[in-house]
Amino acid sequence: MKHEEFKKLMVGYLDGKLRKDEEKVFETHLKGCRECSRELKEFKKLMEVMNDMKYKEPEDKVWEGYWSSIYNRLERTIGWIFLSIGAIVLLFYGGFKLIEELIKDPTVTIIAKVGILALLAGLVILFVSVLRERVFAYKKDRYKEVKR
Repeated sequence: MKHEEFKKLMVGYLDGKLRKDEEKVFETHLKGCRECSRELKEFKKLMEVMNDMKYKEPEDKVWEGYWSSIYNRLERTIGWIFLSIGAIVLLFYGGFKLIEELIKDPTVTIIAKVGILALLAGLVILFVSVLRERVFAYKKDRYKEVKR
């Protein structure tokens, strides 16, 4: 077995997860390898320190603030969603009514009608394109949990 393979067995040895034959081979290697013996001692010290560590339980005040902030964020998010949906519906309805009036109005020239229709079509296409790009980027963003 190569030296690097013994290093991989070290954590399993400390956790008692090695088979008996692997354990005997590893212990035999330890007797002849100063580097692995030294590293094993360091791992044991590290495990002792980690076993002595205790998590500090947050105070009730911290939990109250946490749940309060979740409620506020949820409330604001729902508010923004409804505001956005309402604005989108009104804009599309207004655009539809504008197009309907333009088409029915005989005083507006055909060039103006085509120009305004092209302008509205371009805005809709750009809106959908940007919205789709944002949703795709958000789903693929590996760092969305990182606060900037």
